[in-house]
Amino acid sequence: MKRTWLLFTQTVTIALAVYFVVSVFKPQWVGRPSFGGGVVSLLEAPQTPLTTPEAGSLSGAAKKAAPAVVSITTSKTAVRNPRMNDPWFRFFFGNQAPSQPQAGLGSGVIVSPEGYILTNNHVVEGADEIEVMLPDSRQARARLIGTDPETDLAIVKIDLDKLPIIVLGDSDRIEVGDRVLAIGNPFGVGQTVTSGIVSALGRNQLGINTFENFIQTDAAINPGNSGGALVDVRGTLLGINTAIFSRSGGSMGIGFAIPVSTAKRVLESIVRDGRVTYGWIGVEPGELSPELAETFGVKASRGVIITGVLQAGPAAAAGIRPGDVIVQVGDKPIANVAELLSSVAALQPGSPAAFGLMRGDSKIEVPVTPAVRPARARLQQQQQQE
Repeated sequence: MKRTWLLFTQTVTIALAVYFVVSVFKPQWVGRPSFGGGVVSLLEAPQTPLTTPEAGSLSGAAKKAAPAVVSITTSKTAVRNPRMNDPWFRFFFGNQAPSQPQAGLGSGVIVSPEGYILTNNHVVEGADEIEVMLPDSRQARARLIGTDPETDLAIVKIDLDKLPIIVLGDSDRIEVGDRVLAIGNPFGVGQTVTSGIVSALGRNQLGINTFENFIQTDAAINPGNSGGALVDVRGTLLGINTAIFSRSGGSMGIGFAIPVSTAKRVLESIVRDGRVTYGWIGVEPGELSPELAETFGVKASRGVIITGVLQAGPAAAAGIRPGDVIVQVGDKPIANVAELLSSVAALQPGSPAAFGLMRGDSKIEVPVTPAVRPARARLQQQQQQE
């Protein structure tokens, strides 16, 4: 009996020793948490893999959109004063060195597998060379395909394989208060993502572009962000970041983006035709005021009053005359000059459109066939007639 008890105690002792050694060096064999050197390591504790972003996180949208947002670097070669060929100029002023080369920074958005990139016209305007860098560190020389100074948009193209493409969203369905992200390369520090909300829609009369219909956001936009992407919480493109309101040069929470609906139309026109065509009817519009309404004897409380009509222009041919108030173009109501400019510009040249007018105290409708909007220089000569 004594011998049996001794054998039992020895067996239990050896079993406990084996269990202790195994639990220290191979804890997974006995279902215990891992030990490191005898001390529990929290970093080595089993972790639950994160398969979805944390609630409220915008990381999914950023990961989806950011690969398609590129950095654009432009350069202008030094310019030699043409008067340096004149010996008398050199005699009096000496040999002057050429002006220093200029460089610029901006952003762009890849919108097609063929390598078309949307950016701002002011980012690439006058550039002799355009370099594009992708977030994956690939670089390529870009070709300028076309520009539209009227909307401050431009299209450049790169030739690279397996390009990340951003998904175009619907800027006509967004609402004030929707959450958005601004992605770009501010100050050349590298790709940066900021967040905010849509602060306002349809901003115009800012004096930035000829045709203005900006999305306003409080997402931080700084120099270098121009041409970058404004995206929604799904990572789809809502607009092209274009301008900021600032007294210091930095973000003050008031930024403006061109809606993707406008950018898409400009992209398609430039790629298809090499330029963008806008409708034009040849009138001189003015904001309607009680004084003007009384002067012209018109009974209208809203709309755009016509103070001048270009002879032989589309509006004159349709019978529009000074004193008429345009209150509607197609099915879109008109409240101010900016809305009239945008609505007329969106018309297809050569295709008649219905214009709703107030003439005196009568409302009439006339069909107007718009022509192609003249170049900006000619418009200035025509006193900015629309």
